[in-house]
Amino acid sequence: MSVALENVRNIGIVAHIDAGKTTLSERILYYTKKEHRMGTVDEGTAKMDYLEEEQQRGITITSAATTCHWKGHHVNLIDTPGHVDFTAEVERSLSVLDGAVGVFCGVAGVQAQSETVWRQADRHHVPRIVFINKLDRTGADPDRAVRSIRERLKANAVPVQLPIGRERDFSGVVDLVAGRAMMWTDELGEQFVEQPIPQALRDDATLAREDLVEQVANVDDELSLAFLEGRTIDAATLKAAIRRAVLARKLVPVFFGAALRNRGVQPVLDGVIDYLPSPGDMGVMEVERVDGKGKERFAPQPDADLLALAFKTIHDSHGDLTFVRIYSGTLRTNQSVFNTREQKAERVGRLYRMHADEREPVEEVGPGDIVATVGLRFTKTGDTLCPKPRAVQIGGMLFPDTVISQSIEPKSAADRDALNEALTFVARDDPTFRYRIDDETGQAIVSGMGELHLEIVSNRIARDYKVPIRIGKPRVAYRQTAAVACEGDATFSHVFAGKPQFGRIRLRVEPREAIQPTVKIALPNERVHRQFWLGVELAAKAALKSGLDLGYPIVRVHVEVFDGETREGETTEAALAKATDDAFHAAMKAAGVVLLEPIMAFEVQTPTEFMKSITGDLNARRGTIEQVENLGETAKIAGKVPLSETFGYSTALRSMSQGRASFAMQPADYLQVPAEVARGLAF
Repeated sequence: MSVALENVRNIGIVAHIDAGKTTLSERILYYTKKEHRMGTVDEGTAKMDYLEEEQQRGITITSAATTCHWKGHHVNLIDTPGHVDFTAEVERSLSVLDGAVGVFCGVAGVQAQSETVWRQADRHHVPRIVFINKLDRTGADPDRAVRSIRERLKANAVPVQLPIGRERDFSGVVDLVAGRAMMWTDELGEQFVEQPIPQALRDDATLAREDLVEQVANVDDELSLAFLEGRTIDAATLKAAIRRAVLARKLVPVFFGAALRNRGVQPVLDGVIDYLPSPGDMGVMEVERVDGKGKERFAPQPDADLLALAFKTIHDSHGDLTFVRIYSGTLRTNQSVFNTREQKAERVGRLYRMHADEREPVEEVGPGDIVATVGLRFTKTGDTLCPKPRAVQIGGMLFPDTVISQSIEPKSAADRDALNEALTFVARDDPTFRYRIDDETGQAIVSGMGELHLEIVSNRIARDYKVPIRIGKPRVAYRQTAAVACEGDATFSHVFAGKPQFGRIRLRVEPREAIQPTVKIALPNERVHRQFWLGVELAAKAALKSGLDLGYPIVRVHVEVFDGETREGETTEAALAKATDDAFHAAMKAAGVVLLEPIMAFEVQTPTEFMKSITGDLNARRGTIEQVENLGETAKIAGKVPLSETFGYSTALRSMSQGRASFAMQPADYLQVPAEVARGLAF
């Protein structure tokens, strides 16, 4: 690596759809001289949106990685999607990043997917800075945007800048740390001047800096002591304190700008360098051994043992790519590595630094680097690479359940094998895509995160894999749960090939609030020997996924297997597994099965003149409107609506608003299907 570890930054750009992530990324590439021209989303020329679907639709679908340099620092940057259907891309990116830039619209503030990506970053303990974008837009209100971050995200968001002007008059920012104004002087935003704070803003800037110092002192002991002793807080002292507070995830510095107008981007780059962590700041990693015998420690040093995480795979005709983050040691071309999940040795063929879809070959990479590899045959998303004697598994990635499904089949029987192969590759690359082959019809039933997700998959199969297909209508992925707690008791006793088979199991199912079902084995060892417990547990988990008669997975239940019976020479794992399955079915039948439907949290942003027709339509779709916020000439409508009522909503919304309204949805909950609706469902 050409730069020291403390000069490396691994960052992601995360936000709600259309907040300006890719536009910000394109400006970063331009100002760091990685690109010689600015790409735009609207014209389909954004470098980071390199897929044909992305360019046609003007949205980011897959996360794109690149490397650039700023003021002697090596920055690995990942631009992530903002649409909820592609949340897996955000999840696996955040799992390997050290810091993130959260982008928010200066008009709308926190939006639906903003909350989702913020929670993901919280779960991965990722320090952040914030860029409030689009301050040149009509209705932009930086104060309101900051308040929404504090109130809705519960984040300690503190401005380190003060905008100069608003809406069409936005022209620069006041740097509260340095006490200077920054004014951009050319259309491309390359040239800016630092000058004294304008006279009209000096009082506001003084108060804002005092508030900044006080807010930082509240979470940083060193600055607090200097503050209480009345010492002068110079720029270097304040900057160091902000950095400590950000690394401790006690503070989120807020920057302002308008990326499309090329205003305010360079200070964000400075903020990445000044406030976000280097891989060295993350320290030694302690990871659980796969054999359960304690933890292993890996230091971010090039001469240490290798520790790397595979966080993304891409099927490619020129060689499948596996993206990896190096935490410790050095990874080289032609090196043998050990995959702890597969328990297999693999050989790295080649290494590449990626610039969106372009590859730059490298011979070796060290701690803190993010690269793509070719040659790993068995490695999948989430797999850990390390020495076999120190086999560990880095955890943390969490992918949501699918909420929608549809049938897909080849137009010709001759293409069935090609379709199955394509589905296998898509499922390997996308952790939120599932498929199964229906035993009766032979159709593939594909499941994903939403209509757009499945549409993109279908287009990819037809275009990239050259398989002509027919697709069915989208169907909701319902769930089932138990109405009340009940017990089930089942005995399996049969004779096969003259040999008796026996097993008895008693269990209890109880409704729970948590969506994920749980299983507890509490069998008395004297009645069911411990050697059978794992088989019983696996059978109970399989029964939860079986879907009973309707075929929908069971959720929000706890299963406790508390008693059983075995006979010497007659009891087998298979007999106990069948008894477990029968006991579970008996318990669920006695408890009463409740059908649940996925509920989506929605946000619609619309010109106020269309509010009445939009709210009326949402009510007709069984929606519940929870908030209406006036944003000047536009309004934001938020609430919840059943997923089954949203099919085709984008077309309906365009019609109601003359194409001027936008919306976003994300999974929020599962609720019981109303009886009158359930009666009309065909299973």
